[in-house]
Amino acid sequence: MSDDNQNPQQGQLSIELSEEVADGHYSNLAIITHSTAEFVVDFIKVMPGVPKAKVKTRVVLTPEHAKRFMKALQDNLAKYESEHGTIKHTDGPPPLPMNFGGPTAQA
Repeated sequence: MSDDNQNPQQGQLSIELSEEVADGHYSNLAIITHSTAEFVVDFIKVMPGVPKAKVKTRVVLTPEHAKRFMKALQDNLAKYESEHGTIKHTDGPPPLPMNFGGPTAQA
């Protein structure tokens, strides 16, 4: 095997994705806070009828990277909507507890 296959070419970035990270985390709520030096995005999974939710993932970004992320997300949303139609948006936070259409849990 040559060195070209083992090492990325100069100026290229090789990104590795482990199986654990590739599984991802489902999130239906994000809370964003910031300071003068960073933006913190907490991704949370809220479940119906459960009054407590845990942060599943926290991402910390510099202000410059937060702006780049926002622009990339806007670009991807525009591409998505051009292919699949406008994403419906309701004003305000979702009502809690959320109803996901399943039966009401009983003990």
